[in-house]
Amino acid sequence: MVFENSDATGGDPTALALKILVAGGFGVGKTTLVGAVSEIRPLRTEELLSEAGQSVDDIGGVGQKITTTVAMDFGRITIRSGLSLYLFGTPGQDRFWFLWDELSTGALGAVVLADTRRLEDCFPAVDYFEHRRIPFVVAVNRFPDARAYEAQDVSRALDLDDGTPVVLCDARDRDSGKEVLIRLVEHAGRVYTARLLESVG
Repeated sequence: MVFENSDATGGDPTALALKILVAGGFGVGKTTLVGAVSEIRPLRTEELLSEAGQSVDDIGGVGQKITTTVAMDFGRITIRSGLSLYLFGTPGQDRFWFLWDELSTGALGAVVLADTRRLEDCFPAVDYFEHRRIPFVVAVNRFPDARAYEAQDVSRALDLDDGTPVVLCDARDRDSGKEVLIRLVEHAGRVYTARLLESVG
């Protein structure tokens, strides 16, 4: 989604605002990343975890988590003059995946957050974006108690297509999160340019 009107871009009619998704498994840090990088107060739709959800929500490995996103997170960051990103954090639980189709409409690309302690949790997001040909990067959120892996090791473990970037990050750190978003915009630009050249070739 590209916004080109002054209402969406702070008064500059030549500025662009691009829609980016932040996806991944339950408890991987999506809400944290959006909140860390957003220059506005982020919109959050978090609710307390309840006993009613215990039978359908897998909270293995994230036992300290007490809330969950039930619709989306929303934030905004200016990458440079004339370019802003509108961030939409997706819910991580299976029962909310029906929202992904609506959230992904018009998205330039996506960040798939990964936790190496529960790497399998990001497979659904990887499959989703690959099948819909939405460019994405995998951002490995470095939790303090997680074993360290190199980017190429994660890429092999997820069987990513050649050229899909894997970056290491700290979802709590603004500069780290901003670097992930810059890598995504650069990657998406290359992907869409290559597709355009193929279509006219």
